[in-house]
Amino acid sequence: MNHDEVDGVLRSVGGRLRALRQERHATLDDISAISGISPSTLSRLESGKRKYTLDLLLPLAAAYNVPLDELVGAPQTGDPRIHLRPVAVPQQGRTVIPLVRHYGGPHAHKHVLPMGPAAAEAPALNTHQGFNWIYVLFGRLRITAGGAELVVQAGEAAEFDTRLPHAFSNAGDQPVEFLSLFGAQGERVRLKTWDEAGGAAGIS
Repeated sequence: MNHDEVDGVLRSVGGRLRALRQERHATLDDISAISGISPSTLSRLESGKRKYTLDLLLPLAAAYNVPLDELVGAPQTGDPRIHLRPVAVPQQGRTVIPLVRHYGGPHAHKHVLPMGPAAAEAPALNTHQGFNWIYVLFGRLRITAGGAELVVQAGEAAEFDTRLPHAFSNAGDQPVEFLSLFGAQGERVRLKTWDEAGGAAGIS
């Protein structure tokens, strides 16, 4: 890898760190508590205002449970296949599986919420920029958003503005599996519909 390629990789680290944190619905304070790196330093790393060094990147790779080469976006060699790794979220024991590999535009994930002691605990509310569209594949999902609660069952969908204080929890007696389309910039799903004659009726 030449000098220009190295510079290109390093320039992308800040956005990758922010994307990893947002995927886990974690705050800077949350990552600071796990990594031992101050929230101000984390913020400067995400914005590219702090130099990336091994003594910072190694604890962050451990905190996010990803290999260092994936954290910095080093080009893969040998096996050309894309390997999307499940991510464990400490809150409620949730597992998140990324369905696409990119760091711009809407993100698609599959979430699995287990039963057990973690599922019975009151979920912590999060607030951040963006918009989320949810589709439940299996089980019953409780969505708390803006002080209101909604139980979404398999085959049902819901959407909400993530600037509202929100959380997910298991509302049934079995694990919950659901898909999430998250637009960090507030992007929303645009639904195409058909009229009775089979023609396109428009976009909502």
